[in-house]
Amino acid sequence: MGFDIANEAANQGAEVVLISGPTHLNVQNSSIKLIRVTSAQEMYDACLECYYDVAIAAAAVADYRPKNVASQKIKKSEATFSIELEKTKDILAALGEQKKNQFLIGFALETENEIEHAKQKIQKKNLDLIVLNSLKDSGAGFGSPTNKVTFISKDFNIEPKELKSKEEVAQDIINKVIQFYDA
Repeated sequence: MGFDIANEAANQGAEVVLISGPTHLNVQNSSIKLIRVTSAQEMYDACLECYYDVAIAAAAVADYRPKNVASQKIKKSEATFSIELEKTKDILAALGEQKKNQFLIGFALETENEIEHAKQKIQKKNLDLIVLNSLKDSGAGFGSPTNKVTFISKDFNIEPKELKSKEEVAQDIINKVIQFYDA
């Protein structure tokens, strides 16, 4: 979804920086500056460094990471094994804290109380718009060329969308950015 959003923005004339974790995907528009990262910390640093006019956080990094990273292979010795985890930095919350005149869009993937949880995320992270995905919707999001989303504005205006291609959803998202700046 993030690659589709970046391509749509670039096709409409925006200067785009796409920060991506490991993937086989490549940008379609050569004007897009692609920054590839491999860790949550690298993603955090790159996002804060490249926070210009608009930020669209189409996917989240892991919420937790191993507290201690082994320097060598961990040999099988016990019947059970535990790994202690620690929270990663919340990139979207950090962007929301630093927001001045930027337009900040986040995504939410929810499985229950979708609308309420998305509204809480808008307030907690100082978002202008959230794009809500529900795992209950067939054809929405992951492993599919389609997506079914609901837009929720910072004023809690709820705008459900029908099932569309990810390219069409990207167009809808970029149109929201354009509307913000035309207002």
